[in-house]
Amino acid sequence: MKFSVLISVYYKEQSSFLDRALSSIWHDQSVKPSQIVLVCDGILTDELYECISKWQDTLKDMFNVVKLERNVGLADALRIGLNECRYELVARMDSDDVSVPDRFEKQIEFFKTHDVDVCGGCVAEFDTDENCIYAYKKVPQNHDEIVKFAKFRNPINHPSVMFKKSSVFAVDSYERMLYFEDYYLWVKMMMQEMKFYNMKEVLVKMRAGQGQLNRRAGGQYALCEFKFLKRLYDVRFLKFHEFVLNAAIKFAIRIMPRTIIKRIYLILRE
Repeated sequence: MKFSVLISVYYKEQSSFLDRALSSIWHDQSVKPSQIVLVCDGILTDELYECISKWQDTLKDMFNVVKLERNVGLADALRIGLNECRYELVARMDSDDVSVPDRFEKQIEFFKTHDVDVCGGCVAEFDTDENCIYAYKKVPQNHDEIVKFAKFRNPINHPSVMFKKSSVFAVDSYERMLYFEDYYLWVKMMMQEMKFYNMKEVLVKMRAGQGQLNRRAGGQYALCEFKFLKRLYDVRFLKFHEFVLNAAIKFAIRIMPRTIIKRIYLILRE
């Protein structure tokens, strides 16, 4: 069963992280992808270009590199990249994460036997050493639980998903929604009664740590989160009391000291 892998990279990424991510989806996998689409979101560093050139020499026509002249952001980069994916099944992967060796094998087998549009899984979080896991980001397994969970938190680990391209196109693909591009896509698909499932197993090791925490704290993130919640209310995914409760709790969390936010994240992952 053929499938594509979709990745976006921009200039702040480290070449060693990208190299490890690509290695994990090619050299390490028990079932290899039929195509890898890498979107270069704007001008990259020389080190990243060298890494990409090495993989082009290795993978040849299986490795499609889409070079954008300027940085357009994750939503637009993935939207453009998805148009280049040849196959109905598309796996997402971040440019600094590590897919576990049997990830694609498990997801492909699940799509063969179940009628779903999106299949994700749990992720293991690490800081610098992928063998030193400090937390697990678990998500609800079954569709009804996923939809219920989505009222308050993102129910899908984006770097772990495999989805049907036609289903994503049916809701107009990724849209600009800073920090919440994937979450909004899932909501749009849920509102069209598309089916979701999360495996209990860890499918991806995710590079998290202090950098991720810093991105998810402070006034700018709080404002973007409020706009996102307002959009969910406007499209009638959230009821008014759900919108108010979400906005109040999440704004309070975002402006807390980062040490407290880190502790809250760890509690949520226990």
